[in-house]
Amino acid sequence: MTETTGEIVQGATNTTNATGGSPGSAGVPGTGSTGAAGSAGVAEAAPLLTPGDPGSADVEIEIRSDSDVHPISPLIYGTAQRETETPTPYTLLRSGGNRMTAYNWETNASNAGSDYMFQNDGLISNSNEPAKPIIDGVQSAEMHGAASIVTIPIVDYVAADKNGGGDVRASGPNYLDTRFKQNKPAKGSAFGAAPDANDAFVYEDEYVAYLKAHVPSDSHVMFSLDNEPDLWSSTHAEVHPKPVTYAELWDRNQRYASAIKAVWATAPVLGFVSYGWNGYVNLQNASDAMGRDFIDWYLDQAKAAERSTGKRIIDYLDLHWYPEAQGGGVRIVEKNNTADVVGAREQAPRSLWDMTYNEKSWIHDNVNGPIYLVPRLLAKIAAHYPATKLAFTEWNYGGGDHISGAIACADVLGVFGREGVSLATYWALNDNETFAYAAFRAYRNYDGTGATFGDVSLSATTSDVANVTLYASVQSSATDKVVVVAINKALADKTAGLKLAHPTKFTKLNVYRIAGTSAELAKQADQASSATNAWKLTLPAQSVTVFVPQP
Repeated sequence: MTETTGEIVQGATNTTNATGGSPGSAGVPGTGSTGAAGSAGVAEAAPLLTPGDPGSADVEIEIRSDSDVHPISPLIYGTAQRETETPTPYTLLRSGGNRMTAYNWETNASNAGSDYMFQNDGLISNSNEPAKPIIDGVQSAEMHGAASIVTIPIVDYVAADKNGGGDVRASGPNYLDTRFKQNKPAKGSAFGAAPDANDAFVYEDEYVAYLKAHVPSDSHVMFSLDNEPDLWSSTHAEVHPKPVTYAELWDRNQRYASAIKAVWATAPVLGFVSYGWNGYVNLQNASDAMGRDFIDWYLDQAKAAERSTGKRIIDYLDLHWYPEAQGGGVRIVEKNNTADVVGAREQAPRSLWDMTYNEKSWIHDNVNGPIYLVPRLLAKIAAHYPATKLAFTEWNYGGGDHISGAIACADVLGVFGREGVSLATYWALNDNETFAYAAFRAYRNYDGTGATFGDVSLSATTSDVANVTLYASVQSSATDKVVVVAINKALADKTAGLKLAHPTKFTKLNVYRIAGTSAELAKQADQASSATNAWKLTLPAQSVTVFVPQP
């Protein structure tokens, strides 16, 4: 997929009145339907075995296959930038970022915006073949069994040339006429076999039609409505110098989403692709906010549009999440692995779900308490537009070059599956993200031969949530295939007493681990049970461990 530049923007203090809620439904590529059939009754075929006593331990952990059982969406294991030689079978590949806002699919010209001098150039592709890098990306994703997200520009202008030369605004007062093409949601006439690259217009419905005609017929393609519109006035001042308003953004979302659905009705659409918290709350201080929570308002508009037309045009609430949590006054996404930052980074995933956790950040101060982001957002969806799915198409917790990054990344992936996030794609912030990639492999290729975390979430509890977190799963197609990810955030080893209430009697655990200074997910010695479905385990300091029970 096209790799473009991500954004991290500090926000300002604002307020919100959202409350917590329950997890939403999961999805499968291209359909939005339930991800794991028959998952509600994993233990119904046979009675659960009562676990024995694993012995005394620092931490008690328990897994039950008859409690809190629900599908895990396969689309949460996505990325915008794969490793160069990837050993990770990602489920979703996204083409997005600042470069896509003024992307001209007819020639592959784009504008860098504030990332690089507001320059028009051919960084996305030197090829003038329509949409070639995007088509190549979708085809590559399909070859690897993954779905794709394609970004649709919804601003009024897209790049007309690849001439470089720095800021296009230096080209003269009429630079929008000489350096850009007018961008339109719908052509209003028949599509040709190829677009007319010599006229003054670029049509996004024609783009969708061209893609549909040039990718495999069963491709799992989704469309994202631009990128971080709440920041256009700074990141893309060359095409949208004024801050966006509530009314304008919904108008653009409605027109472009409708144009997409008119051509490819089954393709899910993601909006509004916010950069972060201040965008969630008031669209980055929009002039027409008038005290209205933007997400609530946006979902209300989408619901009203469906009620009016009888058709859903927004399938996912799409947000970006770069935590504002700090350690020692330093934001955790910064390139910093000092002790205070590491500690804050490893605890920060608790703000996704834990209604008792209080991070150090302006967002915490803003809401005057725990953030519990995922339940908060799912509650908004339930209240304002039920059945909309929740997506995070950019996220990163920093430390990709450090064990703390593996710990945070593994924790976040576990939370996404357990709490009901439907789609997520990781955004690499630095050249070295090897520990984060290792965390993905804990869920997507822990044994090096393609073994994965299950598609059904099971209840997994820990007596020390600050130090040891636990995520458990089973395969809906093979209910004796249990996979567990255990994380020790402490600076010292922890003994853990594991009890597994499940119909199958297991006698040992296969063990795989990331720890210390190596990003390798290494096979460890098998662990024999100490009693019926019970084990006394050692979790090394600062580690991510995959346990796979064996009969």
